[in-house]
Amino acid sequence: MSKKIASARIQTDSSELLKELNNSLPFDRVLYREDIEGSKAHAYMLMKQGIISPEDYEKIDMGLERVLDEIESGTFSLDGDDEDIHMAVERRLTEIIGDAGKRLHTARSRNDQVALDFRLYVLRHGDTIANLILDLIESFITVAEKHTDTLLPGMTHLQHAQPINFGYHMMAYASMFKRDYERFVDSKERNNLSPLGCAALAGTPHPVDRRLTASLLGFKAPTLNCLDSVSDRDFALEMLFNIATLMMHISRLSEELILWSTSEFGFIRLSDKHATGSSIMPQKKNPDIPELLRGKTGRAYGNLLSLLTVMKGLPLAYNKDTQEDKEGVFDSVRTAELSLRVLKEMIDEMQVNEEAMERACNRGHLSATDLADYLVKNAGLPFRDAYHIVGNVVNYAEELGKDISELTLQELKSVDSRIDDGACGVLDNRKSMNARQSEGGTAAKRTEEQIETLKRWLQVQKAEGKRQVSSR
Repeated sequence: MSKKIASARIQTDSSELLKELNNSLPFDRVLYREDIEGSKAHAYMLMKQGIISPEDYEKIDMGLERVLDEIESGTFSLDGDDEDIHMAVERRLTEIIGDAGKRLHTARSRNDQVALDFRLYVLRHGDTIANLILDLIESFITVAEKHTDTLLPGMTHLQHAQPINFGYHMMAYASMFKRDYERFVDSKERNNLSPLGCAALAGTPHPVDRRLTASLLGFKAPTLNCLDSVSDRDFALEMLFNIATLMMHISRLSEELILWSTSEFGFIRLSDKHATGSSIMPQKKNPDIPELLRGKTGRAYGNLLSLLTVMKGLPLAYNKDTQEDKEGVFDSVRTAELSLRVLKEMIDEMQVNEEAMERACNRGHLSATDLADYLVKNAGLPFRDAYHIVGNVVNYAEELGKDISELTLQELKSVDSRIDDGACGVLDNRKSMNARQSEGGTAAKRTEEQIETLKRWLQVQKAEGKRQVSSR
């Protein structure tokens, strides 16, 4: 049996168990586009620097295009005896063009090659996820615009707290996902550097031009230090952290969608496209999509912790341990992209039950704080005294089986004579919601301002994204 293409020192065939343990082709074949793109840029640089001849470059470039076509058409199957995608592409290239293919790896190691391919994959899918987040934020804005006057019980500790509007609640999630978007953008800015040309760990004696290959591949510059570059997986860890945080936010929203769709709440109705039935109970409509999204968050957490554990004890520079860096990233990327797409679709098609939301505001004494604030402003009471008076009012309302907003002036004054004629007005839930005029508050006017602010921000981000695409 012939030796592997990259095994000059090893004189005997590898153990079958080693081959199985070492083989990364079943998962790193996902990187075939990035590998071929990086190889094309590397070959062009070698030619421009006089390291290989123009004739060999033309053969290599043509051969790589053919390998790409064969992979995408299925005529070259990536399920053979090669140990990874890099060796598979190089072997097939050499079969097609002969000895010229053997010159491609000049001034390059698999260490900088895999670091390049993986970084390209992470940066590009980071862009994809960021754009999907923008699409989701747009859906939140669309819902919010329709419901700036739709009352909803705002909660703390999952207990009724103060009246808000449903548009305001949607804008809270839009703000949350805006931070997710910004994390992906920040990560790209920090990690948009090319490791190609670092070779094994110390650079190369060949007169390579790392700035040329960085430019060809869309990076802003080469990495600074080659020893760090071939072993750095911070960009992958950031991707996993960003996705884990994103999925945590998706899970929080999913939990509310699940609660809101129950008979006990009845605030929303999910489309039949996004629910399933029971195999035994014909009346059931289960919120399987938000439940699955909530559950998949655990996968994202696990993938982050897994790579952190792999990296924690590695000396410089490259170690084979980092072969374990990819499967978790590939899994988290697939999870995030699918989750964002299905979540947007679900938000776009859910029905909002405004009446149920408003009915729920008549439970839990949502306007109690407003009465305390009223007593501070109009009776000159210290807030803590007003707080205890309103506590007594709430207890009295409970005895009567009423919400505080339903009490008459006479009933209010029977608790404390300092409560005057204007008190009933502040207990109205809609007035309470609209009274919260501070910046960032829930008043309908303030919610509309938040919507407009985020719409302008969204337009800028989408325009910037289009400029970046057109410049590549």
